[in-house]
Amino acid sequence: MKPLHLIANTLVWIGALNWGVWAITGWEVGQLFGGMDASVSKVIYVLVGLSALYTIYEHKKICRYCGKEQAGAM
Repeated sequence: MKPLHLIANTLVWIGALNWGVWAITGWEVGQLFGGMDASVSKVIYVLVGLSALYTIYEHKKICRYCGKEQAGAM
């Protein structure tokens, strides 16, 4: 499960960085692959979206802050 976790997190980071670059410069990473309408870009964006869903679903199980209540935590 660790490889899937690492891949999902990496794709989520790429997606987040893409949004940040787009907001600041108006340029998006998908332009490297032919723009938003290119098949490669669509596959990448679908993988980023699925990775986000995976990390949302798995977050409470793997996050040491949000998972189980820790003794002495506020």
